[in-house]
Amino acid sequence: MKQSFDPRNRDLLININGELLHRDVAGISPFDSAVQGGDAVWEGLRVYDGRIFRLNTHLDRLFHSAKALGFQEVPTRDCIKLEIKRTLEANSMRDGCHIRLTLTRGKKITSGMDPRLNQDGPTLIVLAEWKAPVYETGGLSLITSSVRRFAPDMMDPKIHHANLIQSIMAKLEANQAGADDALMLDAHGFVAETNATHIFMVKNEEIFTPFTKACPEGVTRDSVLKLCAQHEISATVADLSRTQFFAADEMFCTGTMGELAAVVELDGRSIGDGKPGPMTARLSELFQDFVANHGDEILVD
Repeated sequence: MKQSFDPRNRDLLININGELLHRDVAGISPFDSAVQGGDAVWEGLRVYDGRIFRLNTHLDRLFHSAKALGFQEVPTRDCIKLEIKRTLEANSMRDGCHIRLTLTRGKKITSGMDPRLNQDGPTLIVLAEWKAPVYETGGLSLITSSVRRFAPDMMDPKIHHANLIQSIMAKLEANQAGADDALMLDAHGFVAETNATHIFMVKNEEIFTPFTKACPEGVTRDSVLKLCAQHEISATVADLSRTQFFAADEMFCTGTMGELAAVVELDGRSIGDGKPGPMTARLSELFQDFVANHGDEILVD
């Protein structure tokens, strides 16, 4: 799975601390904490018909992460919503769009890791792009990465921070193996997630997904579990091994950028009959209905 350039994004206007700038001139200071050490938190948002899916839930996670990292200042919820709205309107966007929302600790007075060097307040970046769900509908192939997800006592995955080197290294392995993405294990060898998404399996019409001990609590993942409860689909959260996924009838991943996407191969083994399965299709339909009718907020008229 490789994304391609959408020519509609050639003249994007990027919002940096309220200033709208062309993508070719928008710049972040080399003294910004995101540049100096990946010291930032972020959210991926998707726009559907003028609405941002579960925006408040995403902002809750952003604020929790910023607090965990000890940010001294954060914009208000209303301020962030206003800048998102301004960015979408400036780019004439209301559907088929993805937003990368980033909040950094801000600029430092000189290079260094010490947060006391940050004396200018945070940097808020709103990057909105024309971007359809990024995964192919025919099914993905995964390989298991040698890179493990951290345990909470190493780097708590509940902090949705912008230092994504673990994920990038896992993705490198997937690229080299000719796979779409990489499955990542936790420190005990149980499945955690992929380098970019949460993961589910189906066995005998029951849904299973790993605990989030070694990964963030995904908004799309949570939506799928809510849909299972509403439609009386058995769903279990548990420690799961690769062997259990090898024996699954179906497998799919979830995420804001890709919604629900079937996985048909793991480490060279076909999952089920090697095609997207009926439960994945059913949950995808339920998710699209959920997106259209629930859990979102109108931002663009």
